[in-house]
Amino acid sequence: EYSQIFLLSVELAVIATLVCLLVGYPLAYIMAKAKPSHQKFFVILLMLPMWTNLLIRTYSIMAIFDDGGFLNQLLGTELHIIGTKGAVIFGMVYDFLPYMVLPIYTCISKIDKHMWEAASDLGCSPMRVITKVIFPLSLSGVVSGVTMVFVPSISTFYISQKLGGGTFELIGDTIERQFVSSALNTGAAISLVMMILILISLSVMNRFSDPEDGGIIV
Repeated sequence: EYSQIFLLSVELAVIATLVCLLVGYPLAYIMAKAKPSHQKFFVILLMLPMWTNLLIRTYSIMAIFDDGGFLNQLLGTELHIIGTKGAVIFGMVYDFLPYMVLPIYTCISKIDKHMWEAASDLGCSPMRVITKVIFPLSLSGVVSGVTMVFVPSISTFYISQKLGGGTFELIGDTIERQFVSSALNTGAAISLVMMILILISLSVMNRFSDPEDGGIIV
């Protein structure tokens, strides 16, 4: 039972991390190429949701996706989104996306702009500049962002409880349930295993990170 719960937690955390990377990297690139005054505005705009409590952010998502929520009223349909894996993944992406964008943005903004111009002068297309120059130099930021999104995603319990609607259980829910039901030994054992696995993943990911590139090392 615990192995299935753990695998489901890993599955949802990996999907949420990949979505954050696919959405976050272009955002970070756009922010880094913007004017300095616009960059500050984008950073503030990105950080604004984080100034709101996690509970309030989660309930706002529920108000939108609930059976009688804003989305169903707008579309005039009865979409059952709450209680699905998609709702939980959306909640993870919404809450943890800034953790992906900020370290990547930091790395890209520190890349010498002359390198971009040199690659273009040598005949590289804009996409080739990104894949051959920008992405390799910002890899430490990507690694940091992946770590900072994956770790809270795999251990979350509040998002899965509210947006999952109790239809499935993640490892964070299991740990909370053990402590609430006074099964302290079991809860502590699962928490210890999770901590060891997370520390191992952090050590592996940090091997690919270079502090001098501006990435946030966890």
